[in-house]
Amino acid sequence: MGLLDLFGGGSPGLTVGEKAPDFELPDRNGNPVRLQDFRGKKAVVLYFYPKDDTPGCTKESCAFRDSYEEFRDIGAEVIGVSSDSEESHRKFTEKYKLPFILLSDKGGKLRKAYKVPASLGVLPGRVTFVIDKDGTVRHVFNSQLKATQHIPEALETLRRLGK
Repeated sequence: MGLLDLFGGGSPGLTVGEKAPDFELPDRNGNPVRLQDFRGKKAVVLYFYPKDDTPGCTKESCAFRDSYEEFRDIGAEVIGVSSDSEESHRKFTEKYKLPFILLSDKGGKLRKAYKVPASLGVLPGRVTFVIDKDGTVRHVFNSQLKATQHIPEALETLRRLGK
């Protein structure tokens, strides 16, 4: 096992070309959000992160915030996922003025469905999936240490797809 395996950079189990598993999870207000609600309408940038209000996750989420209009202009929705509670997401969103959806994945069911690997065997992984309007995974970026690199990777993929 090398450093890439420990800190991300290896490939998660879900790969480009696969259908993205559907889900229904609560947002910060307890409202259900489903991937199928975006099918045929918008591409989705689904990013998994370890924990609200920690240095790397804050940096990543704020970078998504700062580029959110670009994602919207391209026709994509950004959705962040962690195992934090709805209340934690509400506070995190308010503190950093995050304009996109954060979902509460208590128990990590969605993380498991997307086969997001853990770093060092215990730390929830940081992986971003770009999912096209048809629900197909078009790009996967896995890096625990390069938190802000997830944004340009996702934008470049969306531009390439013309979404």
